[in-house]
Amino acid sequence: MKFTCTKNDFNNGISIALKAVPGKTTMPILECVVIEAKGDGIILTTNDMQLGIETKVPAEVKEEGIILVNARMIADIVRRFPEEDVHFEVDENNSILLFCGKSKFNIPGIDHEEFPMLPQIEVENEITLSQFTLKEMIRKTIFSISDNESNKIITGELFEIKGTEFKVVSLDLVRVSICKIQLKESYDHIKVVIPGKTLNEISKILSGDAEEEVKISFSKNHVLFEFGDTMIISRLIEGNYYNIEQMLKNNYETQVKVNKKEFYGCIDRATLLLREAEKNPVILHINDEEIQMEMNTNIGSMDEEVYIEKEGKDLDIALNPKYIIDVLKVIDDEDIYLYLFNSNAPCVIKNKEESYIYLITPIYMN
Repeated sequence: MKFTCTKNDFNNGISIALKAVPGKTTMPILECVVIEAKGDGIILTTNDMQLGIETKVPAEVKEEGIILVNARMIADIVRRFPEEDVHFEVDENNSILLFCGKSKFNIPGIDHEEFPMLPQIEVENEITLSQFTLKEMIRKTIFSISDNESNKIITGELFEIKGTEFKVVSLDLVRVSICKIQLKESYDHIKVVIPGKTLNEISKILSGDAEEEVKISFSKNHVLFEFGDTMIISRLIEGNYYNIEQMLKNNYETQVKVNKKEFYGCIDRATLLLREAEKNPVILHINDEEIQMEMNTNIGSMDEEVYIEKEGKDLDIALNPKYIIDVLKVIDDEDIYLYLFNSNAPCVIKNKEESYIYLITPIYMN
């Protein structure tokens, strides 16, 4: 095998492939990347048995072939090369020779036969949308997935398609995030749970270009994302997701309209009184024309008011300020709307179109 490519192209490709290389594993072979040279480029493949990535890198291929090598080692070597073309050669003993400028490396390669290549999936349904849309839907929901591995289903996000509606849901049992869009075409009912790790990595790779598309294909046990020169395959999480619809009631006692920037500023200042391990709530006293905010911790206390427009009853509610900030960071609207039932029921933040809905469970006040 023999090929030449630019340092930049190889670095871009290996940085994508590394996202499916486990940090710790009892199977050393999973720490490797398959490099296959054919046609007008090389294909890099990695697989940690839950997430698999295949990405193509443009290269001048002089001799086709395939080899397996430790992914992080070859990435580190090429990253430290000078800004010149990189030349790869593999001899009959699977030794890999790397040349760049005056630098030369000889590292051991491995026969690729033992590597678990990506599975072939039988596609049952598929949808297409822009990279920008998918990246935004992940950004607006991923922060509220759970890291509790004992409840696997909530470490992922629900992807549900009904007709033209595409809905993404995440929850960690104290808050819920929902993002909805309308697709250009109508699809059969699709309902799957995709691991949060997969979506986090995909979000980092997506360009976010509104003109570039991503195709999402679904099978019984896998989901496949295809965009640009990259293909990402992931196992789905098995099990029934929580019934979100029963949480979405509309008989609110109080509705509040508040400027997002002003509200965010107040909550952000309140968190200055929190140590890392503390979970003291910010108490919102909702009156006719303002929210009076109160925070008391071991460091000190704060009081601040923000102007609002209110319909319904006055209300006091205690919320985790970090959860409020997580929501406000991903909302782009100038004004936001809070909907409340009582002091012990979730606070709902949503827009009129309900393209996003956030539920935050309050902290009990004596």
